[in-house]
Amino acid sequence: EVQLVESGGASVQAGGSLRLSCAASGFTFDDYAIGWFRQAPGKEREGVSCMFDGDGSTSYADSVKGRFTISSDNAKNTVYLQMNSLKPEDTAVYYCAAVTELVAARRGQAPGDMIPGDVMDYWGKGTLVTVSE
Repeated sequence: EVQLVESGGASVQAGGSLRLSCAASGFTFDDYAIGWFRQAPGKEREGVSCMFDGDGSTSYADSVKGRFTISSDNAKNTVYLQMNSLKPEDTAVYYCAAVTELVAARRGQAPGDMIPGDVMDYWGKGTLVTVSE
C-alpha cells in the first residue's frame, strides 16, 4: 500500500524554523516528483515547493522563495521541507504529494515545474504548522 506520512508540524513564533518530513512507504521516491502543498483555514490549497527526483530540479512558490528548501534522502525514502524565517501567513496544514515523473510528463509537467495538486496521485494526511506573532 502506498503511503505518505508527514511529520514535524508545530506551533512556532514568527521568525522561527521548522523542518517537515514526508516519509514514503509502499514505493520509493526514485523517478517520482514530490510536492509540498499547504492549505490555510478558509483558503484554497496552494503549491509550496516541488522536486523532481530524476534531475533534482526544484521549484518554489514566490511566497516562500529564499525561506524554504526542499530536499530528499532517498536512503530514508523521505523528503524534507526546511522552513526558515516563518511568518504568520505560513500557518496552514502542510501536505506532501507524489506522482511518477512519467505520469507528470504525460500530464504536461516538466522538471522544474511547480506541479499542480490535481496532477499528483498520492497524498499524505497533512501536518499542522502554526506561526504566531
